[in-house]
Amino acid sequence: MKRDRRAVTEAAPAAALSPGLVVASHGRHYRVEADDGSRRNCHPRGKKSDCVVGDRVRWRHTTEGDDEGVIEAVEARRNLLFRQDEWRTKAFAANLDQIVVMVASEPVFSESQLARALVAAQSAGIEAWVLLNKTDLPGADEARRRLAPYRAMGTAVREAALKAAPEAAQAALLPLFAGRASLVLGPSGTGKSTLINRFVPGAAAAVGEISQALNSGRHTTTHTQWHWIDRAAGSALIDSPGFQEFGLRQVEPAALPALMPDLAAHVGACRFYNCTHRQEPGCGVRAAVERGEISESRYRIYGEILEELGRTAW
Repeated sequence: MKRDRRAVTEAAPAAALSPGLVVASHGRHYRVEADDGSRRNCHPRGKKSDCVVGDRVRWRHTTEGDDEGVIEAVEARRNLLFRQDEWRTKAFAANLDQIVVMVASEPVFSESQLARALVAAQSAGIEAWVLLNKTDLPGADEARRRLAPYRAMGTAVREAALKAAPEAAQAALLPLFAGRASLVLGPSGTGKSTLINRFVPGAAAAVGEISQALNSGRHTTTHTQWHWIDRAAGSALIDSPGFQEFGLRQVEPAALPALMPDLAAHVGACRFYNCTHRQEPGCGVRAAVERGEISESRYRIYGEILEELGRTAW
């Protein structure tokens, strides 16, 4: 796992700098929360923009006034997540305690997206679990069947009906969020906004405030944002709208099986130490697929990711 160790060079005396938390970003503009809870717009020193939501930073006031600041340093990160599109990979969130991957009975979820999110979490050393929503709908049993391989390999799968039974869902989930910074992911229609608004009643207003502050307008929904459930307790939900296509280019192809627990359990049975689990004789992973101990869909996803990693260099 590669950790981001870069830091912006401090250009002001340490005594003149204040600590802060990046709670939203848009281009080279950031919303930074000071330790007293006040927020202000900040921009990084220099041309390069290294900050992401969740970063702890050191900043100073600008001469323009109390509402503006300059980020002088980014503190060391515990972890860092990447997303990617057709052209590039970019960091988007840091210092997370857990990732909650939301899926639903309806619409049918993409197992490929789910698997990639879990690989990204494993690569970054972040705990991850799955939240199956809309368990009151007829498709719940089929969703449970598709999630069975994930339960079997040790991934926690929790269930909720956020609209049908909101109080019960909140009572069950709140302890899981207590004292933790939780990144919530899920495609459109899974109920992610319902979850965020249930635990953070002012979330919608906060999005509007961030939009106005950073002049991000209609682009706000494409950006990550930090919401406090309980600031004093350190409980927060980080919303990254849409289901991110996780950047996995930091993963070496040979390291991929170790990031997929169901495959990792059978690697030791391979005849060759450098087995790719694709065509070599005596492959313990393929034998496990044939015995039904690794699902065919999980093995197919492994092959897709391995091929992508072979085509791209980090």
